Amino acid sequence: MSKLSGMTGVGGRVEATLRGLPRMLREDLWTAPVDPVPPMGAPGSPVWRPAFGVLLTLAATTVAVWHVPDLVPNGAAVPEYAVLLVVLQALALLAGMSQPLYAWWASLVLMVVSVRIAASVTSPGELFPWTGPEMALQSGALFLLALRVRPRRAGLALALSLLAGPAAGFTVRPHHYSLGVGALALLTAVVTGAALRALRVARTELVEQSELTEEERSRRTLLEERNRIARELHDVVAHHMSVISIQAQVAPHLVENPSQELRENLAGIRENAVEALAELRRVLGVLRSEDAVADGLRHAPQPSLESLGELVGTVRSTGTGVAVETTGAPRPLPPGVELSAFRIVQEALSNVMRHAPGASARVEVGYHSAAVTVRVTNTAPVTPAARPGGVGHGLLGMRERAAMLGGELAHGRTPGGGYEVLATLPLEDPA
Repeated sequence: MSKLSGMTGVGGRVEATLRGLPRMLREDLWTAPVDPVPPMGAPGSPVWRPAFGVLLTLAATTVAVWHVPDLVPNGAAVPEYAVLLVVLQALALLAGMSQPLYAWWASLVLMVVSVRIAASVTSPGELFPWTGPEMALQSGALFLLALRVRPRRAGLALALSLLAGPAAGFTVRPHHYSLGVGALALLTAVVTGAALRALRVARTELVEQSELTEEERSRRTLLEERNRIARELHDVVAHHMSVISIQAQVAPHLVENPSQELRENLAGIRENAVEALAELRRVLGVLRSEDAVADGLRHAPQPSLESLGELVGTVRSTGTGVAVETTGAPRPLPPGVELSAFRIVQEALSNVMRHAPGASARVEVGYHSAAVTVRVTNTAPVTPAARPGGVGHGLLGMRERAAMLGGELAHGRTPGGGYEVLATLPLEDPA
């Protein structure tokens, strides 16, 4: 019973396949679109395409002239229909550059007509129905088709071409058929076209994947830098919230006979500070997890512009000349501004050492009434730097720090071949 059911199931699948075969053939060999031609310069677009068009035109013309004697009896004048037929075959081959599917159909129909005409003038022993010109024309049409369609569709077209030639000359002189030579030529054309198409598709996918990888790398770099900024801000805010909590706790003991209202207000301040600190640690403290560098520096004080001398000394020890200039009256800045200004100078000097070997740098810090400016410039490198791989943290991190404070960051090359980074950090909270 089970064997009978299995046979019934197989028979049903075969029947369904046969019913769907005409639709599949219609779609694969007529209605389904072909691959679009990649625009010049796009991934997968062959750089030799213009030259290929010229060569194809010359080849089609040569084959058409070569094909005329196959359609004319020896010593007879060339009839007009023979000229028209070979011209149409050459044009069909050229049309394969833009419309390979319809061009192959036209070439197939013209091949059948050509075979019927050539049958009456072909001598015994000559190639038939696949004469040299016919093999060249049909192979060219199949090659252009295989470049632009999936291998299954190209295989169906190959099978139809292989059947059409012998079918057209089936009733005449079977003793000089050239089926083996023709089949080999057409198969070679299809295999070559399919291989080139697979190479083009692979190259296109590789370029697209590389672009996606580069975009993902930039996004990951940006997120890593934001995490780093968040960790540092967490430390700054947590420190100040802890100070507020301690001061609110100690304040009642510094006042003689403090009122109950004052005690309640200070207790409320301390309670809110402790609660805010706990919430801050819950939300941002997770950024510390599995971060060995951050864990090692968890309790280290955050740097500020007062640490600029140590940073410059470290850079000078590597052989890079650094000059520092301060304009305006130095004064305490908000912790976030201090930290961001220091990090921008640090990253800019790191970029000088990485990308401008032998160059000297200049750091200018300007204190203004409503903002602090940080400018880092360097001269042209003495020796060319090694080309970096991927996207670095530098400019992304500096831009993020400036934007976080409502500031601006500008950077670019200087006329002398150097580079300049200018950050403007407002001293008031951004609106």
